[in-house]
Amino acid sequence: MRRSIFTHITVLSAALSAALLLGLWWVTDRTIDETIAASLAEGVDVDLAGLVDIHASGGADELARRIDDRLAVMPKDGARAHYLLIDGEGVRIAGDLAAWPDLDPAISERGPIRIGQQTRAEARATMLAGNLRLLVAHEPVGRGALLSRVGLVFVLGGAVFVACIALFAQVAGARVRHRVASVGAAFRNGDDQALAALATAERKDEIDEIARQAALALERDRQLMTAYRETSEQVAHEIRTPLSHLDARLVKALAASNNRQAGDHLVAARGDIRRLVGTLEALLDIAASKAHRGQRKGLRPVDLSALTRGICELYQDTAEDAGYAFSWDIAPDITLPGDEAQLGRVVTNLLDNAFKYNRPGGTIRVVLEPGPRLSIADNGPGIAPADRTRVFERFYRGNAVTGGDQPGAGLGLALAQAIAQRHGLVLKLLPSEPGAHFILLPEEG
Repeated sequence: MRRSIFTHITVLSAALSAALLLGLWWVTDRTIDETIAASLAEGVDVDLAGLVDIHASGGADELARRIDDRLAVMPKDGARAHYLLIDGEGVRIAGDLAAWPDLDPAISERGPIRIGQQTRAEARATMLAGNLRLLVAHEPVGRGALLSRVGLVFVLGGAVFVACIALFAQVAGARVRHRVASVGAAFRNGDDQALAALATAERKDEIDEIARQAALALERDRQLMTAYRETSEQVAHEIRTPLSHLDARLVKALAASNNRQAGDHLVAARGDIRRLVGTLEALLDIAASKAHRGQRKGLRPVDLSALTRGICELYQDTAEDAGYAFSWDIAPDITLPGDEAQLGRVVTNLLDNAFKYNRPGGTIRVVLEPGPRLSIADNGPGIAPADRTRVFERFYRGNAVTGGDQPGAGLGLALAQAIAQRHGLVLKLLPSEPGAHFILLPEEG
């Protein structure tokens, strides 16, 4: 499934916001750990300094009494303090620790110690007067409650942040999408006023610049096509006029001639002139259809069902005279925007081929289904496999399965294809044995 670029931008913005929040959470977690460690070390230092002052002012007995008092107090946060006071011989005087850890009191060394099997504490040792050694250790404050509160803030705040970023991206994308849709509609519908406005609009950003350049390019293309069409029409007119005069002279010569052989030549010459004029008109029609391909300007709703049924009814008498089994199955109320005359020309061109290149007593079947999907098939000699990929080329005349050059200029199917593409349709030749099977259906998006 194809997704809009604006959907991609919204999803990417939300994903980047979530990634940013995760990174910020990691930094916060590290900061909390470092803050707790610094606070713990500061608490140990303050506690140790207080006990040193007590020893200095009250002596060892007062210090031992104060240590016992502190051990009797249970702190509210559950982070217990531990102490150890020993003399020079290593005899414990006060405290709850059983043994002196690997810390040097002479240099007032600090470091982590283990209390029991699992508890770790931050400790610091120092030397006191009288060859006494004092150790103070504090258990770290539990970080779970703090992280829970911070995590809740992050979850709620992060959800609001990501939602705001996604909403902002969606709103901004909707505005850009609306602008792009307006530009696309102007190009798609061939709105001259809208295109002129795009070409002269103030360039506020890259989208305006792209739209302006595209409008200018389309205008140059239109100018070239207009010049090409005018030149083609002028050339066709200049050729058609003398050919018409020549045809009129041949009519006069034919009327004045009593020579049967000369008359036959004059009739053949008139046929060549009519074919040449028809070729010119077909080429002009093909060029005009290709020039307007994809444009919806000037198209009106056409009842394709009624149009196809009417054409089939007109061919019914021809089929009876030729001995063909002609049938049709047309679904009702199938409409599409288009040019009724041109769409009728597609149907008649395909039916002309089906009637022209069929076997005696052959069948012709027309089916119109919603879509629209128009199918015209016959069981004549068909089209040689080598010619099936080239039948829609201009001036290409292949050989039938039965052999022999086909009459005509080779423009009928090329014109039908050009008209189909003008209407957003495509004409295809399906594999079939015997006969030829043409199908008209919408172009794939």
